[in-house]
Amino acid sequence: MTENGAAPRRIVVVGSSVAGLTVVDAVRRHGYDGAVTLIGDEVHLPYDRPPLSKQILAGSWEPERLRLRQQTDLDELDVDLRLGVAATGLDPAARRVALSDGGEADYDRLVIATGVTPRRLPATEGVRGVHTLRTLDDAVALRTALRPDTRLVVVGAGFLGTEIAAAARGHGAQVCLLEPAPTPLAAVVGTEIGGFVARLHRDQGVDLRTGPTAAVRALRVENGAVTGVHTADGEVLPADVVAVAIGSRPSVDWLTASGLHCADGVHCDATCAAAPGVFAAGDVARWFNPRYGVEMRVEHRTNAAEQARHVAGALVESDPLPFSPVPYFWSDQYDVKIQSHGFLHGHDEVRIVSGSPADRRFIALYRRGGRLAGVLGVGDFRGLRRWRSVLDADPEWNDALSAE
Repeated sequence: MTENGAAPRRIVVVGSSVAGLTVVDAVRRHGYDGAVTLIGDEVHLPYDRPPLSKQILAGSWEPERLRLRQQTDLDELDVDLRLGVAATGLDPAARRVALSDGGEADYDRLVIATGVTPRRLPATEGVRGVHTLRTLDDAVALRTALRPDTRLVVVGAGFLGTEIAAAARGHGAQVCLLEPAPTPLAAVVGTEIGGFVARLHRDQGVDLRTGPTAAVRALRVENGAVTGVHTADGEVLPADVVAVAIGSRPSVDWLTASGLHCADGVHCDATCAAAPGVFAAGDVARWFNPRYGVEMRVEHRTNAAEQARHVAGALVESDPLPFSPVPYFWSDQYDVKIQSHGFLHGHDEVRIVSGSPADRRFIALYRRGGRLAGVLGVGDFRGLRRWRSVLDADPEWNDALSAE
């Protein structure tokens, strides 16, 4: 319902990946029969992103397998699909989105689902051999560059960087993985689990370098192509290809003059509303999650779909409910699948309650304050499901430990 009680007749969704397409699909499932416009800056039909750093980069899938819907399915949704067109501005008072092709899109309700943009190393724009990974075109270009004995330097050992390294080793590339923190992923999953990831890669022949000396000072470029990476300790690492995985920033530049609060994402209330008639979903949304009592922004596919379905309900219902999920993520690296439920960021304690990282089979619990905040599992998926049920009950930490 709109603010005056009338049903919206024009819904505009900016962003055509999982969150955006799910909003369109879900409002139709709710019985909404008004106009829906889906705007995406890529020319490809909506596709899934997690396989980009996994199956696409590994070469086990072809790009067509990523499509979330075929053209005939989109036609059945009766959506005005505008691909290859970016949003360039928003006027909330006029309820109008400006577009890169000179056009405009008027709305009663707007969903911002523009995702994130990879961070880049300074002075690398246009340098051949330097890659980021966010889009299908990015993944295909990087996969094409990976051959046996290619010298690849991956900058950043977060989940994306470690997945790139794993896929590259599958192609026979020589991989050097740089991480300026003492342990990969420690800020998210803790030192012990980060150490498990580090050993996993070293066991596969990755030259993993960590700590301040592994920070990148500059790239060596010859004739417009990268040939090496200068690290903080003065070493020059030879490189045919450099993959930059140093994080991302929300794609909110087009909202600069909108008046929306967009520090590290589009800030929303607990219902995912950012302003009258404006909602956000997916990687770009920063909302108050009442389950944990904090604002959060989650860059994971499952959250994008769940949040989009929630927002779709809010678009057509008169009394939207808070969105209070238990976040979930997974990462595939070599023959290991890492899965987590809950809110791991800012944890106060990590405790392995079963198994052992040395055996590549374990369950780890995460404490935040006095409560169980999250659980991470490798190899023991039955145990992980059991702990997911415990997590749903939002127990005190000591009560959770007694459930072992």
